[in-house]
Amino acid sequence: MEAEVSAVVTARWLHEQLGAGRDDLVVLDASIDPYRRHADGIPGARTFDIDGEFSRADVPVPHTMIEPDLFQARVRRLGVDADSLVVVYDAAGIYSSPRAWWMFRAMGHDRVAVLDGGLPGWISRGFPVAALGEVPGAEGDFVARPEPSAFVDQEQVLALLADPGVAVLDARSRDRFEGAAPEPRPGLRGGHMPGARSLPLTDLVVDGHLRGPAELAALVARARAGADRIVTTCGSGVTACGIALAAHLSGVSDITVYDGSWSEWGRPDGPAVVGPAS
Repeated sequence: MEAEVSAVVTARWLHEQLGAGRDDLVVLDASIDPYRRHADGIPGARTFDIDGEFSRADVPVPHTMIEPDLFQARVRRLGVDADSLVVVYDAAGIYSSPRAWWMFRAMGHDRVAVLDGGLPGWISRGFPVAALGEVPGAEGDFVARPEPSAFVDQEQVLALLADPGVAVLDARSRDRFEGAAPEPRPGLRGGHMPGARSLPLTDLVVDGHLRGPAELAALVARARAGADRIVTTCGSGVTACGIALAAHLSGVSDITVYDGSWSEWGRPDGPAVVGPAS
């Protein structure tokens, strides 16, 4: 990504870029249920539907990454070009927007940033809202260049759990991680993967904004405990990408996301541990 833009941008920066009429900028609303029940968003934003067309419909696990050719076709319909600067946000602040950020990076597009504070942060600054934008008439020329290491499956995670150089970090609440709170999706056990460590998204975000760089770096360093590689997981592969974003901002380069997450692992046939991490 160009020097002027990092993986996270502020509402003021985005407002200035929109006001300048920057023609390479595409803003996407990546809210998911229950936060996507809104008709208005940042002026000109288009809907990046993680609950719908940007997740596979042919598998039982929610929010699974779609095939590269489908991703390419669908973001082209949103007017995204190969050289577009994509800014993603969500209506919770920082919740599902890192998932969209990670999906673009998984398809080889690094010119993508998350709006810190999301839609609530934008509104709190007094910036205007408008009806979510119509899909443009002209398609973009985005090209998907998949990064094979961006996602891992259940079999790969099972092997990685035994590797002392890998930290598997879980973004769910600690109550869910320890099995003290029920899972929101039916048919799943409580608990966590043997050897996984808890790093709730709520530890990384305050009032819809990411913590400062030093705080994020300290939290990530404590959780990974010297491991060179990070595998992130959560309930369905969405908030896991919040850990991926925090790790990226902290200078970690070897990051991958377990796409199936607990929606897959928490079924009756996978090994699980109840209680605090050992």
